[in-house]
Amino acid sequence: MIVMRGRWRPALAVLSAAALLMTGCAKSEDDNTTSTSSANASAAAQATKSADAAGATCTLQQFGGTKIDLKTAVVGFSQSEKEANPFRIAETQSIKDEAKKLGIPEANLKTTNADSKFDKQITDVSTLIDQGVQLLIIAPLNSDGWDSVFAKASAKKIPIITIDRKINAKSCTNYLTFIGSDFAEQGKRAADKMAKALNNTGTVSILLGAPGNNVTTLRTSGFKDELAKVAPNIKIVFEQTGNFSREEGQKTAEQLLQANPNVNGIYAENDEMALGAVTALKGASKKAGDVKIVTIDGTKGAVQGIVDGWIYSVIESNPRFGPLSFSTAEKFFNGEAIPENIIISDREYDSTNAASDLGLSY
Repeated sequence: MIVMRGRWRPALAVLSAAALLMTGCAKSEDDNTTSTSSANASAAAQATKSADAAGATCTLQQFGGTKIDLKTAVVGFSQSEKEANPFRIAETQSIKDEAKKLGIPEANLKTTNADSKFDKQITDVSTLIDQGVQLLIIAPLNSDGWDSVFAKASAKKIPIITIDRKINAKSCTNYLTFIGSDFAEQGKRAADKMAKALNNTGTVSILLGAPGNNVTTLRTSGFKDELAKVAPNIKIVFEQTGNFSREEGQKTAEQLLQANPNVNGIYAENDEMALGAVTALKGASKKAGDVKIVTIDGTKGAVQGIVDGWIYSVIESNPRFGPLSFSTAEKFFNGEAIPENIIISDREYDSTNAASDLGLSY
């Protein structure tokens, strides 16, 4: 487990893009409905795990930057993937919503989308630096290959907050902090759910995420290590990348079903691939529940899949990074020590709470 200094307060509530779409972006005339929506937003917000004081930290003085007022600052946000995935939609919207809430002028928040092309993301961030941003929030596509960006940002003392995926680099030098989930722990929790679903015996296939980032690596190793520990009689018979895509997840699931028509479980490293697998199962004339699916993210589609019987369990990966990103930046510019890693807590969904907690998904 990654550790950090101090105890961080839960982030302020924000509505995810999915929730906004569900409500039609309209204000309810029913006070009870409004209160319920606010309560759901508060419950759905990111919260950090507590930790001891052993982790590395960074201050403005150590970093060598200049104090700025976020309300007048120019902020750059680099999104990694096309916003067809509910996770990315909610992530970007959360950044925009929090910037607006803080009073940052719309023109001062500069956003880019790499469309799942790493070369484009490097160019995007380089351009943001040229445009004079004073803070960078990056959702990295890959964990390596950022040296040119680091050199350019360091020369101008621009702090970089990475969210969702880690960059392999030195904190307080190349970047300020990473905010995100414990990905290995997510994999372990998924393995525990799979073991329970299969009564500790059977066969499992893995739909791997995109290569080249620590999310895929850690969700895979966490799952495999825990499964071998708690359910050695469950055998992994197939694993292939679905690139975190619903379409590719479906194609990969179709291939695994051809090779292993009687597979008992599928571990999908994100919800989009899991939903693709559901389509593949339906195409193979499987019934809901015939194959136990455990997945990671917490999208409305996947949580609804639990309600409908097609998905066994979902481990959340909360995309609402806006409040925690900006509050972390404010603390940094105010001279407070910032942990190298800020790890958020993630809930779980299964048949016991999927219907009641559907409003917390995105």
